[in-house]
This record gives sequence, structure tokens and C-alpha cells, in this order.
Amino acid sequence: MNSKEQAPALEDCLKLLKGERDEQRLAGLLLATKFCTGDDHTSICRIYDAVGDRFLDRLLMSGMGKATAGVKEVDNQDAYLQLSVTILAAICRVPGIASSIYMISKVPVILEILSKGVGPTIYDECYEFLFLVSTASEGGLTKLHDSGCINVLASSMYSLPDGSHSFELAVRVLQLVLTKLPLETICTKYPSELTCMVAVIAKQFALLHNALKFEVLHLLTVILSSNYAVPVHNSLRLMLNDSWTTYMRVGIVAVLQNRIVSAEKLQALILAESIISIVGENWLIDQKQLPNDREIEPIPADRCLLLLLESSRVEVAVLLNEIAYMKYEENQSVRGEVISLKHRNLAVAFSLIEKTIKLISGVCGNEEANAGSPISERTLGKVFAGLTETIGVVLEFLQDAKDHGQRKGDDLLASVRVIGSYLAETPFACKEKIDDLLEYMLSVEGEDEPSPFFSTCFLLPMLCQITMEIEGCKMLASFGGHNSVMECLVKLIGLNNMGMDSSTIFMACDTIMNLLLRREDIRVQFDGSIQIHLLTALASWTENINDQSIIMMASTLCSLIFDSTSEEALVNHPNVGHIILNKLSQLIVRSLATYGQDMFDDGKADVDLHQIISRGYAGWADRFPEIKETLQLMKQ
Repeated sequence: MNSKEQAPALEDCLKLLKGERDEQRLAGLLLATKFCTGDDHTSICRIYDAVGDRFLDRLLMSGMGKATAGVKEVDNQDAYLQLSVTILAAICRVPGIASSIYMISKVPVILEILSKGVGPTIYDECYEFLFLVSTASEGGLTKLHDSGCINVLASSMYSLPDGSHSFELAVRVLQLVLTKLPLETICTKYPSELTCMVAVIAKQFALLHNALKFEVLHLLTVILSSNYAVPVHNSLRLMLNDSWTTYMRVGIVAVLQNRIVSAEKLQALILAESIISIVGENWLIDQKQLPNDREIEPIPADRCLLLLLESSRVEVAVLLNEIAYMKYEENQSVRGEVISLKHRNLAVAFSLIEKTIKLISGVCGNEEANAGSPISERTLGKVFAGLTETIGVVLEFLQDAKDHGQRKGDDLLASVRVIGSYLAETPFACKEKIDDLLEYMLSVEGEDEPSPFFSTCFLLPMLCQITMEIEGCKMLASFGGHNSVMECLVKLIGLNNMGMDSSTIFMACDTIMNLLLRREDIRVQFDGSIQIHLLTALASWTENINDQSIIMMASTLCSLIFDSTSEEALVNHPNVGHIILNKLSQLIVRSLATYGQDMFDDGKADVDLHQIISRGYAGWADRFPEIKETLQLMKQ
């Protein structure tokens, strides 16, 4: 209809809308649907003024089966509902109308319509109305949330046709809610509802091949990568139907293997990192198929692993280069949020690298798992080559930081962590470069650390392995690294009461034990004050504990340290005295008394430690008369 024809037709429509009889107004509304299109806000406003709120209310209530007395058109309930919602959605294309108190008041009504499972013909208009009203004003958005939109979306999205306009509108409504309202509140209050929506949206993420695919990608990333997403993660782990993980993998692979802007690939990496955090590293090589979805072609078992690794490697190389340039070359004033964002993205890429290392370690370390693994030798070769190349890039980044005198920063600490993860599996890799940088890496501090600690923790798996050899001990001791590890152990024991992972403590203990056993061969002196701190820490750690592995390890370290001191020296030390020495004496006595009692069950693994303690005791017993006397009394 051209503009010349439209003018008289619109006037006829307005006359009908202003008629006295309902039949006239209904006819006018049917005609009005032809004019409430596009951006003709003037015509829409005239139609709204003509029909009025009262008649729209009556029509809507009739369509919902809530007609007031005297209304006879209940036989056409579905038609009235369709017409009323269509007109409401069309009128709300004018922001001024959409933000009105009347339209905001209709949000709960539209949500009620959706919650009753109306037919698909009305979904579009319902979701369009909700989207238009909630975008027009803060009041509309608040009303949407307060009226339980999350519950309604969760219960209605699963019935929307794949790739439909209704689904697109529902996604936009959910996007609006999640980006404009406190995400912490939503994740905490609606974890099960968000879980249902994630499962539905994941399927569309796999199926879609248009721009909506990327909107869905962003939406899933917002939900799952949030700092407040733990309740949602926990809820997803409990789902009996885990097909959502396969849909996610299909969607992520599709994004990564196509030529798209790097920002979208980064979103896919963020989403992948979140999924692995939920379901574990084996998701990367999961072979589950979706037999009921013929639209989705199976992907090779190693495709996801290789794509994620390659994309992560590219991100690491690019981000480290950009961060180094910004830190050392660019004007300092440009830093701030820009570099913070790069740090967050780097953390995601590093996390994926570490998860890949963990996956490969599990596959290679388990012969049974390796036999049935979908990872071929050829794929393993590609993964190892890629990881080695990336670790080389990270080492260059640290070398650059060292050359610029930089030792403090979360980016540096994260770099040490990923290198530590790699060296935990291949402790002698990149040996020349590691030897050059190890002292520096042990000195790296996080942004909020008062002194180096986590850098040493990250490198402990490698240090524990290399100190099993004389050369490794010599290399670490050559720059005082042995004292750094001992300081780290003291802090770890202090943190043990706050839930610190005991495996990290034992790795530090093993490293110190390796060094103490070989100190004569490597001709190194341990810092006396640090040894005192360690003895007091060991005394506190074991005072009220019955774990035999802890008792034996702590006693072993005490015995090795006692070899270079005496009871008199410890008693006279201001930080030891009789109380601490008595605790250490009890520890040694408990470990020596264990032999012959508990060694026949779980204690068998501690026989070697018992031998070290016994040999040590034979050498220093005369210098520790209190321990000697106590042990002799126990034997009587």
C-alpha cells in the first residue's frame, strides 16, 4: 500500500477504532495490523490513541479467558488473544509507548500467557513485546525480572522451534536481563533455571549457521564464565542428560575452524575453558554422538583438542607480544583497563594450555586409558610439538621481563605457572633455557604478593624431580634456590590449616629431603634461620595429627636438620626453646616407635623414611640427650 492509498485507509481504520460497538473496534484492530509496521511511529501513535487502553485490556482478558461480565465473544478466545498480543507488540515499537506505565503493567500478563504454553503462533509477539518494553525503560526491565521472567524463559524456551524468530527474541530478552541486572543475584537464585536454558541454547549453538550463532555464543559465555557461575556449574554437573556438552563441542569447533574475527574465537575459547572446568579435560576428546540429530555431522575425536590448542597457542603468542609492547615500549598512560583485559584473556589461553597438558599427561600415564584413547600417536606428536613451541614463547616473554628488571605481575606469575605445569611432565625439557631462568622464575611475585611464594609452588613438581639427581641439586643450590624452597615449605605448612593442598606440601618436603640427603655432595649450606623456622613449623604441624605419612615425612626432615645442629643450640635459640624442642622430640620418638607396629599395613610405604630417620638418629643421638633418653624409656 503506497502513501496515497494509505492515508484514506488509515482514516477508515481510525473511524472503526473509535466506533461505539465492539464489532467496529475489532474490525479496526484487524485493519490496524497493516499499519503498525516498520518505523511509522506517527501512524502507530494515532492508532493507539484511537483504540485506548480500556478496550485493549478487555480484549486481552477475553483472550486469556478472563472476560468481564457482558462480553460475549469468548468463543473466539484464541483469536482475541492473538490479536491483542499482536497489537500490543506492534504499538510498543514506539519507545515512548513501550515505556508507559500501562505497557509496563502488562509484562506480568504476557509472562503468564507464555507460562501457559500457548501455541507457537503467538510466541513471536509475546517475546517481542517483552523485549521492546524492557529495552524502553529501566522500569520495564525491573518489572520483567520481578515478574519471574527467568522461570518463564526456562520453562518455555525448550518448546521454541529450532532457529526460529521466537528463539532469537527469547535470546535477546535473556541477554538483556543478564547484562543489565546483577548477575550474582541471578546465578545464586536461579541455578536450575539457567541450567535448563544452557541445555536448550547449547543445541541451538550447534545447529545455527547465521549471525545468531555468535549472539548465542556470547550469551553462553556470559552465563558460564561469570565469577558467580559456581551454582550453575554444580547444577549442570547433576544433569542426567549431558548431551549439552556435545552440542557445545560441535558449536565451538564450528566457530574455531571457520574464518571469523579473532574476538569471536576468543569467546569460543572462554566458553571452552568454562565447560572443561565443569566436566573435565576428557571433554576435549569425548566421542559421544547425537544419534537423533541428523543435522549435526560427527566430528573427528581429536578435532576439538587440536583446534583449541592451536587457537590457544595463537592467543598466547599474540597477547604476550602485545603485553610486552605495552609494558616496555608504549607510553605508560595507555595502560589500565586495556592491559587488564589482555591479562584476563591470557589467563583463559594459559588455562586451556594447562588443561591440555593435564589431559595428555593422563592419557600417556595410563596404559589402559591410552589403549582405548582416541588420540593417535600422530595427534600426540602434534600436541607435544605445539606445547613445546608455546612454552618457548612463554620463556622468551619471561626473559624479556628479566632483562627489563620486572619481577612483579600476575602475567609473569601466570607464565611461571604454565611453565611449571609443562615441566611437571617433562622436567628436563628446555634445559639450557630453564637453567638460565630458574633463579628469576623463583623470584617472580604476583601483584598482591609481598614476597615470592606461588612461583615456587608452581615449580615444585619439576624441582622435586630434578633434585633426585646430583646435577639438579647443584643447579638449584648454585643460586640459593634451596633456601627459597625451604621458605616456601614453611609458608605451605602455615597455610595447611586453611585447606592448602597437602600434595604440594609433600612435593616441597621431598625436594628439601633430596637436597638435605645430598648436601655433602653438593657442598651447600642451608640458611640457619630458615632451618629454625622450618623446625618450628614442623612442630606445630604435627602436634595434634595422627596421619602417619605426615609424621614420617616431618620426622625425616627434622632428623636431617638435626644432623647439623645440637639440642643445646636449639634450646638456647630464642625461637625454639624447651617447648618446641619437646614437640620435636615427641615427633622423632613417634616415628621411630612406629617401626614394627604399623609398618605391616599402610606404613610400608614409609620404610625408606624410617631408615633415614634411624641412620640420622645414630649420628646425632649423643647431641640430643633428651630424645635419646625418651626413646630408651619407651624401649624398656
